[in-house]
Amino acid sequence: MRPATRSLYGIGMVAGALMLADALPARAQTAVTRDDVIAKLNTFESAPEIDVPALRHQVMERSKVRSKTDPPPNKRPLIAPDLTKLPTINLDIQFDVDTPIVQPASYQTLGRIADALVHSSMLPYGVLIVGHTESNGRRENNVILSQRRADAIRDMLVNTFKIATKRVQSVGLGEEQFIDQARPTAPVNNQIQIVTLMKMPDQEPKPAEAAKKQPAKKKK
Repeated sequence: MRPATRSLYGIGMVAGALMLADALPARAQTAVTRDDVIAKLNTFESAPEIDVPALRHQVMERSKVRSKTDPPPNKRPLIAPDLTKLPTINLDIQFDVDTPIVQPASYQTLGRIADALVHSSMLPYGVLIVGHTESNGRRENNVILSQRRADAIRDMLVNTFKIATKRVQSVGLGEEQFIDQARPTAPVNNQIQIVTLMKMPDQEPKPAEAAKKQPAKKKK
């Protein structure tokens, strides 16, 4: 698994957490802004239907392959090629070694992601948090770690920043789909991606339903 702390990219946080983050030493990284996230994700037109639970199962099963004919990491076919066709931003979020615990240095990035998701231009969309790892250690363990980290980001967006649960899903691809396919062991492959996955169903009440909800007029 990971011999050292790795990263992913994210958003802006509660005041107390931000103060803590400022007080701790942080690894140098390019700060992502709310507008950066919106610009990358708000280009959605249409998308193939992706069954996220089925994809999780498929990734886990492939990671268990122990065949001599299995191609090397940089030659494996993409397990979810449809994801590469969707609006995506790569995020550098720092975690404790081999855990899904987000380091305080990345709290601000997470807050900015949340700020982007509640912007009016992003409200109609649902997103997918995609975890990756580089090709070190056992494939199966890497899938598990990437899923736990993607889940951790999703949980923070939902529980800390109050993003609607139905708008955020998560999947860990481990080393079954690299960000940099040509360099399977490159640190960039530890990043997390946020993908605009779908347009949310229209939440506006239909005219007939709205009429039913109008209070009855009092008779004179």
